[in-house]
Amino acid sequence: MAVTDDTKALRKKATQVDKALAKADPDAGCALHFMDPLQRLVSTILSAQTTDKSVNECTPALFAAFPDVAALAAATPEAVEPYIRRLGLYRAKAKNVVLTAQKLRDDFSGVVPDTIDELVTLPGVGRKTANCVVLNAYGKPDIMCDTHFCRITRRLGFHESDDPVKIEFIMAELLPPEKWGDFSHRVIIHGREICHARKPECGRCPLAKYCDFLLEGGGAS
Repeated sequence: MAVTDDTKALRKKATQVDKALAKADPDAGCALHFMDPLQRLVSTILSAQTTDKSVNECTPALFAAFPDVAALAAATPEAVEPYIRRLGLYRAKAKNVVLTAQKLRDDFSGVVPDTIDELVTLPGVGRKTANCVVLNAYGKPDIMCDTHFCRITRRLGFHESDDPVKIEFIMAELLPPEKWGDFSHRVIIHGREICHARKPECGRCPLAKYCDFLLEGGGAS
């Protein structure tokens, strides 16, 4: 398939945005603390609708009490709940963590899979969580398309979609695979710290000159 001039322009812009983010935040990376793929998977399940800081405060005691798949699979959700009670939706998350451990034990020989297709068969694991595990636990190229990533790449004019899966594939075409992980981390951090949903801090944004949202008058000082 021929590459259009529009695609070439977007690829050039994506490269420029990537370089600007790398300059602004060269050390960006995964904010969740983990020691192995199981901890990465559980931490990501727990991080839905809560902060990474809150998850990091809960997981040391949780992983000390349930250090492996066998221990988590043998637990009840009620046994897990006290360790994560400070997190939103903690009852549902406790249930999913236990069910996931049981499926890992029964269907994957106790090993966290390293493919998107297998990961999304686990309870409480959607594509975004699977992307996070594949990228951060196994070091495979992947794009983490959360709400921040969707919002910012749309504001920058890379797409007009609200579908995270479509956005993931659009952005994958604009940057080489070796850039996907760091770019994802930096965009997400940028969304948390500067490009907020309601009151973006455009006056201190390193991406201002690339932002269609700002150029169209949607930004804030």
